[in-house]
Amino acid sequence: MTLGAPKPVVLVVDDETIVAEVVGRYLRRDGFAVISASTGAEGLAAGLDQAQPPHIIVLDVMLPGMDGLEVCQRLRQARVTVPIILLTARGEEADRIGGLGIGADDYVVKPFSPAELVARVKAQLRRVRLDTSPPLDGHLRGGEIELDPLDRDVKVRGQQVTLTAKEFDLLHYLMAHPAEVFSRDDLLDAVWDKDFVGGPATVTVHIRRLREKIERDPSRPSHIKVVWGTGYKFEPST
Repeated sequence: MTLGAPKPVVLVVDDETIVAEVVGRYLRRDGFAVISASTGAEGLAAGLDQAQPPHIIVLDVMLPGMDGLEVCQRLRQARVTVPIILLTARGEEADRIGGLGIGADDYVVKPFSPAELVARVKAQLRRVRLDTSPPLDGHLRGGEIELDPLDRDVKVRGQQVTLTAKEFDLLHYLMAHPAEVFSRDDLLDAVWDKDFVGGPATVTVHIRRLREKIERDPSRPSHIKVVWGTGYKFEPST
């Protein structure tokens, strides 16, 4: 998470006090703000709260009164679109399919590792963040660089440069989100196919090659900059 940015809010709905406390502790340790509810009715009300809307909901299926499946269904009917991760002791395939079928985004079977749940929360939030495709109409301009998404054409200081398909896609994504910092994992998720088997080092290699083609001095880049300990960003000004 970027230093100084507001903490993402996680709504945890679970009637097991120990589970809720442990999950909340792990989430807070990773920089999240946590709202807790212990019944379906409380969870539904918190999920619909416009004053402090959650960014993601961790929802137990087995709740007193209104169960988690009904809460999930009602939230989706109310057009609440934030990710919902269901928690349940029932691991049967039919239950998983049923939960996903009513609008849940992920399904975690108890007992589970709190660290794994935090990782899934992060993955869902990253997916939401990256689920904004760069525009395909109009030119993108940033400093000395012009990019045409339709013709897949790039000019640097008025001269056309040749990029590979992935180099173009990476530059396109960064230019479409100027000054926004992305980790290597973010860029891997956004630019590469879901079945890609390589790791984050692939992003590092492509960043280096891009700099060699578009920067005046690749060792002191003015456009594709590293934010130490976080990732990369495109700086439109020179």
